[in-house]
Amino acid sequence: MAEKKLNYKKALERLEEIVGKIENDEPEVDELSLLVKEASELVKKCKEKLKMTEEELDGALGDI
Repeated sequence: MAEKKLNYKKALERLEEIVGKIENDEPEVDELSLLVKEASELVKKCKEKLKMTEEELDGALGDI
């Protein structure tokens, strides 16, 4: 997948695609390795986005 500015929704959609491909297509080992690597990066990006959003909300609520 080309590295673009990926928002949370798009990353989640891509993760769902990868899971579907793994479950339904039974990829070969080389492809499976690439898919797992990509999924791992997407999960990392999603976690970072959630953490950043949580910190922003905590900061905003602390000002109230």
